[in-house]
Amino acid sequence: MKKKIAIIGSGFSGLSAAAYSSRQGHEVYVFEKNSTLGGRARQFTTENGYIFDMGPSWYWMPDIIESFFEDFGKKASDFYELVPLDPQFEMVFSDGIMAVPHDYHQMKELFEKTEKGAGKRLDDFMEDARYKYEVGMKDFVNKPCHSWFEFISPKIAKSALKLDLLSNFHRFVRKYFSHPKLIMLMEFPVIFLGAAPKDIPALYSLMNYGGYKLGTWYPMGGFSKVIDAMAAVGREQGVHFHCNANVDKIIIKDKKASAVVVNNNEIEFDAVIASSDYHHTENSLLPEEYRNYTEEYWKKRTFAPSCLIYYLGFKERIPNLKHHTLFFEHDLDLHTHEIYEDKKWPAQPLFYACCPSKTDPSTAPEYCENIFLLMPIATGIEDHEEVREHYFLEMIKRLEKHTKTSGLLSKIDYKKSYCIQDFKDDYNAYEGNAYGLANTLSQTAVLKPSLRNKKINNLFYTGQLTVPGPGVPPSIISGKIVAHEANK
Repeated sequence: MKKKIAIIGSGFSGLSAAAYSSRQGHEVYVFEKNSTLGGRARQFTTENGYIFDMGPSWYWMPDIIESFFEDFGKKASDFYELVPLDPQFEMVFSDGIMAVPHDYHQMKELFEKTEKGAGKRLDDFMEDARYKYEVGMKDFVNKPCHSWFEFISPKIAKSALKLDLLSNFHRFVRKYFSHPKLIMLMEFPVIFLGAAPKDIPALYSLMNYGGYKLGTWYPMGGFSKVIDAMAAVGREQGVHFHCNANVDKIIIKDKKASAVVVNNNEIEFDAVIASSDYHHTENSLLPEEYRNYTEEYWKKRTFAPSCLIYYLGFKERIPNLKHHTLFFEHDLDLHTHEIYEDKKWPAQPLFYACCPSKTDPSTAPEYCENIFLLMPIATGIEDHEEVREHYFLEMIKRLEKHTKTSGLLSKIDYKKSYCIQDFKDDYNAYEGNAYGLANTLSQTAVLKPSLRNKKINNLFYTGQLTVPGPGVPPSIISGKIVAHEANK
C-alpha cells in the first residue's frame, strides 16, 4: 500500500531511507533544518574561494557505498570521480613519520621493515579481517536487530567464533604485532567507533580491511559529492526535499504518528522516519509517554567522541603535508582514557589534519591551501572559545614542526572553529556527539536503541544512534534497513 512518509534529516541515513522508500512506491518528503542537504556531511564555501567538507573525510569501504548506487542501477562514477590516495595517510610519531602506501605489497614491506615477521602476520591479520568484513558487512549489519533470533542462521552460527565478538580489539591486535607504531596504526581506525580498543569487540578488525586493504579514496569535489549523488538518486525516485524546514513536533493520534509540524505548519503523514538525533527526536518531538527510552537510559550509554574542528584557509601552499596526516606523538591510551572515562579536555592530545587541496585544487584558490584540523574529545564537556583557541595553537605548533615551516598563523586566510556547542546547535546532537553511539559489546546489535518506536507502530529511527552504528557505510545501510521496516 502506498504511504506518505516523512523523513526528518538529510544525512546519509536519511537520504538512503528516502531513496529506498520512494523506490518501494511511497510518497516521500525529506525535511532538513539546515540550508543544505547532508547533515554532518554538509559543505560550505567561503567568500574568498575555499570549499570545506564539514564532516566525513575518509572514504573507506568503497564497495558498501557502491552497492547503494547499484541498487538503483547506477554507479558512483556516474556522479563523481573517485581517486586513490597514495600514501593513504601519514602518521607522525615522536621519533619519525610512517607513510602508509596504497599498494598492499608495499604495506607488507613497511610492516616487515618495522618489525621482523610482521609482513607475514599482516597477511594473516587481513585474511581474518576479510572474513569478518564479508560476514559482518554483508550479513551481520543488515539485520533490523529486533531479536537475537535474527542471528540464528547456519552461516552466522558457523561464523560466531571467527567473528571474535567476545574478545577485545586491544588484545587481538597484540596477537599479531608488538611494535608500538604498528599497534597504533592498527588501533587508530576503531577510535571513532566510540570506545577505547580494549572495549571494542575484535570483530571490528573489519575496519582495517575496509580501510587499509580496500584503500583510502577521495571523491573529487569533496565528500559532499556523495551527498549530491544520493540526493540525485532520490530525486529520480520521486523524493521531495525541503531545506530550512525544521520539524518542531511529531503529532500522535490513536497511538500513531499522524503528522509532523514543520516550521509551525502541521502536515499529515502515514509514517515517520527520524534520521535526526535519536535523543532529540524522543525528548523534543514526542510526548513523554511515547518515548522508547528515559533520560537515565541515555546518560548510561557510551558515546563515540565529539571533536574540535578548525576549518583553515592558508594563502600559501604548505610543503611536506599529505592529504591525511595523523599526529600521534603522544600516548593513544591516555587520550582515549580522557575521552571515554575521565571525560575531560586532553592533556596530550592526538589530532588529525586533512589537506584536500593536495589532491583536489578546486577546494582552495590558486596557490592556497585548504586544511581542517580535528581533535577527538569527550562528549558533554564545557566548550569555550578560549579553550578551543588553546588547542588550536598547540595543533598549529605541531603542524609547523611536521611541515618544517614557520609563521603559519600569519598565513591564515580563513578560520572557523566547530565544536560541541555547534554540534548541538546544528544537529541537536546529544551532548554534542559527533559520531553517534559507541560500538561496544554492550551496545551491539539488539543492544542498540531500537529502530522502531515500541509504542507507535509507524515511527522509526535511523542513523548513527541505532543499528548498525556510526560511520558513513553503516549509516547508508541503516537507511536501507529502516526503509524495509517502514514498508511492512
